[in-house]
Amino acid sequence: MKNKIFMLWNFVFLISTVLLFSCEGPAGPPGPPGTPGQDGQDGLDGDSFLGSVFEIQDNFTSENNYELFFEFPETVEVFSSDIVLVYILWEQYTDSYGELLDVWRLLPQTVFLEEGTLQYNYDYTYYDVLIFLDGTIDFASLLPAETDNQVFRIVVLPADYAQSKSLDVSDYDAVMKTLRIDHENIIKIDM
Repeated sequence: MKNKIFMLWNFVFLISTVLLFSCEGPAGPPGPPGTPGQDGQDGLDGDSFLGSVFEIQDNFTSENNYELFFEFPETVEVFSSDIVLVYILWEQYTDSYGELLDVWRLLPQTVFLEEGTLQYNYDYTYYDVLIFLDGTIDFASLLPAETDNQVFRIVVLPADYAQSKSLDVSDYDAVMKTLRIDHENIIKIDM
C-alpha cells in the first residue's frame, strides 16, 4: 500500500512539474534597445560616462570671507545623482628619481594648530562649489602657507559608476584612473 501511495505521489509531482514549467503566455512587448558598447569595454565609455576634473588656485582672504566660489561651466551638466569631490594639493615632494610628485587629499581636511583647529571644507550644488575655511582659529592669524595660492581639484563623478565599483574616493589617483582622465586633460580655471 505504501508503495502505491509513493508511486501516486511521484506521478502527481511529475505531472504538476510538467504543467508548471510548460505553461507559457504571449510574449510581452520588446524593451528599448540599449546603448551599443565596444567589445572588451565595461560599458562606461562614450556619451554615457561624463566625468570632469577642474583645477582652481586662489587665496583665502578676509575680502572673500575665506571662501572660494567655483561655478561649473555651461558646458558641464551636473546631475542630482552625481558625486562632486574636492581635493586639495596638500604637499609636493621629489621622489628618489628626481620627479616632483603631488599629494592630493580629499576634503574635508583638518589641521590642528596651537591656536586652534583649521578645516578646509566644501559644499556644492548642481551649479557651483564653495570651498571654505572652518574651525576655531582666527583666520586672520593664519600664515600665507595656509591661505595663499591654494590649489584644488574639483571632480564630478557620475554616481552610477561610483556605486557600481568599489572605488576609494579618498585615493585621488584611483579616481583619476576610474575617470580615464590624465593630468593633461584637467581643465584649469583662472580665478
